[in-house]
Amino acid sequence: MSEGYSLKGRRVYVAGHRGMVGSAICRRLESEDCEVLTATRDQVNLTEQAEVRDWFAAEKPDAVFLAAAKVGGILANDTMPAAFLYENLMIEANIIHAAHESDVGKLMFLGSSCIYPKMAEQPMREDALLTGPLEPTNEWYAIAKIAGIKLCQAYRKQYGRDYISAMPTNLYGTGDNYDLKTSHVLPALMRKVVEARDAGAPSIEMWGTGTPLREFLHADDLADALVFLMQNYSGHEHVNVGSGVETTILGLAQAICRHAGYEGEIVLDKTKPDGTPRKLMDSSALHAMGWSPRIDIETGLARTLAEFEALRAAQ
Repeated sequence: MSEGYSLKGRRVYVAGHRGMVGSAICRRLESEDCEVLTATRDQVNLTEQAEVRDWFAAEKPDAVFLAAAKVGGILANDTMPAAFLYENLMIEANIIHAAHESDVGKLMFLGSSCIYPKMAEQPMREDALLTGPLEPTNEWYAIAKIAGIKLCQAYRKQYGRDYISAMPTNLYGTGDNYDLKTSHVLPALMRKVVEARDAGAPSIEMWGTGTPLREFLHADDLADALVFLMQNYSGHEHVNVGSGVETTILGLAQAICRHAGYEGEIVLDKTKPDGTPRKLMDSSALHAMGWSPRIDIETGLARTLAEFEALRAAQ
């Protein structure tokens, strides 16, 4: 734990503010008495170094939450490896270097639980990083995120920068992506279930065996944890951020069906990949600092489903 970093009165840049995590961070910062800075892609293309450098020089943020990334599920990662590796490397390298050049006092880099080896011991501790092969279906994204962690550590080591990293577990919530080709498992299942219910379909199809175990955290809980770490943590090592509660993919699908009032059958396509068999984060370091999540999975699913229904109704 550090002595504390106050966000009060500071100019705080949230990179990726339109995404699920970035927008959650912006909402959370509303109660911190700071000035939140954002930039659309039209204002600054984060993959272009000169544009990022010029924006930082002009806006002079005091602190940065680096939540911008090219993200997607198994299918997206597997079919666009170059895009996932290149774009994520450029975004993080440009922002972290520009932050250093413009003397940003504190930076939080947001990674992903996919940085850990496919067969990492469960629950996955921070020191499991780089101890084994990655899950092949998302290794491109994972390698880019590992590079981001190492960049923060390198700028800390060489320049004494207070740049830290947090690794969230599987996320869901307000502003999620429901595109079936690029979304993660929870929003994809939610859309499938709701559409099947509305169409009166007798069944839905789900990839894999349904047995993989996953941990889920609401984006609002993540945002709260990130602000907590920004204010209270100043260390070399990245910090896991998870709920500590896991469920099978089939169990998740059944819960979504229950909340949506869908009584059809769930058909498992066992020819499709499962991804990592189990992915539970060891978040004991964060919890020992005094932070814990507030939104349980049942409450979070009900809230997210209501938001998705409202989104569909508005279209």
